[in-house]
Amino acid sequence: MSQKTVSVAVQLAGCDYRFACSPAERDELLEAAHHLDRKMREIRDHSGKSLALESVAMMAALNLSHELLRQQRHATETDALLSHRLRDLLRKVDAVLSQATLNEV
Repeated sequence: MSQKTVSVAVQLAGCDYRFACSPAERDELLEAAHHLDRKMREIRDHSGKSLALESVAMMAALNLSHELLRQQRHATETDALLSHRLRDLLRKVDAVLSQATLNEV
């Protein structure tokens, strides 16, 4: 069974690129390309010197990778905290229910 693909044209730092993706991924690809283009333009515009496109792309990739890893660590820490609080809450509920059962007897 073959997947239907569509060709998507994007512009990154003034250069045109074409990518193939499934129709369902098209909007996400365009959003990702827009985000990457914005990051690349920020780096190029804020550098005091003229950087090669490859250098701009590498710096943008490193910055985005750093942001992703930081968000993943934050999500992991949040999940652990919520899990701990949920276990604590369940223990309290169990204790109240156990006490209620003992009082009924």
